[in-house]
Amino acid sequence: MTPLWQPTAAAIERSRMDDFRRYINSYEQQQLADYQQLHAWSVAHSERFWLRIWDYFAVLGQRGDTIVSHADKLPGAQWFPDSQLNFAENLLRYRDDRLALIFRGEDGSRQQLSYAELYSEVAACAKAMRNHGIVAGDRVAALMPNCIETVIAMLAASSIGAIWSSCSPDFGVQGVLDRFGQITPKLFITVEGYCYNGKVLDISDKVNHIQAQLPSLCATVLVRFSRAQHRINRAIEWEQFLDRSSRAPEFTQLAFNSPLYIMFSSGTTGVPKCIVHGAGGTLLQHLKEHALHTNLDRDDVLFYFTTCGWMMWNWLVSGLAQGATLVLFDGSPFAPTPEILWDIAEQERISVFGTSAKYLSALEKAGVKPRDSHNLSNLRSILTTGSVLAPESFDYVYRDINSNLCLSSISGGTDIISCFALGNPTLPVYRGQLQCRGLGLNVQVYNDKGQAVNGEKGELVCSNSFPSMPLGFWHDSDGSRYFNAYFARFENTWAHGDYAEITAQNGLIIYGRSDATLNPGGVRIGTAEIYRQVEKLEVVLESIAVGQNWQDDERVVLFVRLRDGVGLDADLQQQIRQVIRSNTTARHVPAVIAQVTDIPRTISGKIVELAVRQVIHGEAVNNTDALANPEALELFRDRPELAQ
Repeated sequence: MTPLWQPTAAAIERSRMDDFRRYINSYEQQQLADYQQLHAWSVAHSERFWLRIWDYFAVLGQRGDTIVSHADKLPGAQWFPDSQLNFAENLLRYRDDRLALIFRGEDGSRQQLSYAELYSEVAACAKAMRNHGIVAGDRVAALMPNCIETVIAMLAASSIGAIWSSCSPDFGVQGVLDRFGQITPKLFITVEGYCYNGKVLDISDKVNHIQAQLPSLCATVLVRFSRAQHRINRAIEWEQFLDRSSRAPEFTQLAFNSPLYIMFSSGTTGVPKCIVHGAGGTLLQHLKEHALHTNLDRDDVLFYFTTCGWMMWNWLVSGLAQGATLVLFDGSPFAPTPEILWDIAEQERISVFGTSAKYLSALEKAGVKPRDSHNLSNLRSILTTGSVLAPESFDYVYRDINSNLCLSSISGGTDIISCFALGNPTLPVYRGQLQCRGLGLNVQVYNDKGQAVNGEKGELVCSNSFPSMPLGFWHDSDGSRYFNAYFARFENTWAHGDYAEITAQNGLIIYGRSDATLNPGGVRIGTAEIYRQVEKLEVVLESIAVGQNWQDDERVVLFVRLRDGVGLDADLQQQIRQVIRSNTTARHVPAVIAQVTDIPRTISGKIVELAVRQVIHGEAVNNTDALANPEALELFRDRPELAQ
């Protein structure tokens, strides 16, 4: 297979990944020749590997003597049990005049903060939090857009040892309460409104309702973010809240496994799980992923299109530990024009551009060709996650954005606040493949018998412990919910819930979520295999495939959203079936194809096959507040096509 891109020998030698390989060879007396050998060593000697990650990045803190106890227990391993550190201190180790944060709004607004200014603002916010009685272990909840104040507040909370948890302001009232109501926050930080798609959306009534249902709050802090009318009850304005008498944050030294973040599962199949992540594991994993797998350093400008309700926000903010400049954007990526993010990429000289697979697909459908309209000479890497990046999107990036960059489709999740499959500046990019498995992670694909297989589809697993595994779930005293979520399927092994394949090039292909795989005639099919084909058609904007129980079997049902003015006639149905059959198998061909005007998705943009499957079977869908557009579910109810 011919790669779409590959690094030069000089670029490999300059990369931080190769520098780390040479570092390991020197300090561990190895002769590792390339990434594959480095990865194999990191898995076989994971204790030494994570020790070297700590030392290579000169983590601020006391490491202690024990690297890991009970390393072979999943769950149960304890990494760096004797160490102490502070997460925020490691993200604020640079305190100079270089730009730390740039905020860009959909409305054209721009703000910036240097590392020195960020340090001072965090000091003022942390002092204010301490004034209000916030101590280590308290929860600070934020209903915030992706703006500078959100980063300041998170760093302030973590400097104290408080636990940070955030949602984006587009969450519904019940969606917020389903999350924050479980964790009894002491401090609530919010805005009065936000901008999206050219509109100012007032959320003051929502905030007042949420406040009333959170009796644990000692204070609400209001950040003025939009022109929305202010009707927030009992709120302290941000500037009044800050205490500028403190010039330096007081970094509380905490155990490596002290809780840092509470993240939430999507909540589309029940009340969201509250996933607790530790400070040390998150730090080490993000240091590894940013510096080694993304080749990030002080000269880079890092952007990721995300909201504060998605783990990629937490991942983005950790880029501060490398001293890079982070670009924060809040708003619609298609307003006022589909080129807005590329305007920002050119103006801010973005070098690492992160986004979702769905965004690139939509961009191509909109006919946007940034290569022809923008100077992207600084851009050296594009990252995508959130869903499977179709092979055609690889073609689009190299044809219409930039032919000389590393396109890294990455995959992991909220569950590990990081990635199992990552980019790599020392490896080629192959069409449709994720470049590599992450260092220190023994990622395998298991068949139904629990046997590791290559070149076959199966369950994506990790068979060794690693520091960024969750500390557990909130309110799960015996650990049973945590165990059942990841470890019940295969003994002593993390089962991630993705349907995947390891390729001959040592890359990965993700075929979708395991719980959404189709099973016609007993043959497992990943939904992404169908999406890749049907969305090749120009008239198809997006699609969703589910299995319908039918005559003691399961049949594949495909719903398509088409361009305006296009109807699903017999010819188009035949065309869809033909492109699927020609490029996959007869099993992949849907028995029923139906047209819809919208497809339900989570607030972080992921389509929800399970919720659609429940609707077509007449089952109740719980927690629709987890959806960005819950009304779209009604488009799938009582469809006459499904009775035939």
